[in-house]
Amino acid sequence: MKKIFGLILLIFLTNCASKMKPTDFKDQKPRLIIEDFLSGNVKAWGVLQNRSGKVLRQFSADLNGNWNGKELILDEKFMWSDGEIQSRQWKINKLDENNYTGTAADVVGTAKGYSYGPAFKFEYVLLVPVKGKEMKITFDDWIFKQDDNIAINRAVMKKFGFKVAELTVVFVKK
Repeated sequence: MKKIFGLILLIFLTNCASKMKPTDFKDQKPRLIIEDFLSGNVKAWGVLQNRSGKVLRQFSADLNGNWNGKELILDEKFMWSDGEIQSRQWKINKLDENNYTGTAADVVGTAKGYSYGPAFKFEYVLLVPVKGKEMKITFDDWIFKQDDNIAINRAVMKKFGFKVAELTVVFVKK
């Protein structure tokens, strides 16, 4: 019984550890203003890894964003290494200097975005096709601007609170 209690306590304490927050980056440069960076044509390349780190798939993507002063319409086209092609259109609204919301056809509810310094955090639940079914996967997306043309994205994907995969993406603004 002591071992089970110890294991539960360890899991609880590990999950309560200090996590990275968007405000941790508020005074850092260069500033990532997501509606500026993703406006126009952006090319991306990425890898999808399982929870153990094994690369499952790779992709390239073409992104085209249009900012109208309030809303960013972002069209994404993913070309996976196995031949699958996926498209998504995001509608991302800027609420204030640091807060955003977003929607897409395969997103459950509304995504929440936070922008501070070079970091943009995007949290949402995505309907992911798996073996003919759609699974609700929680995404914890972090995009970090490197310079005016490069940003790196790391997303942790979870189901029932447990990590099931990770996605790493490099964005190059044309």
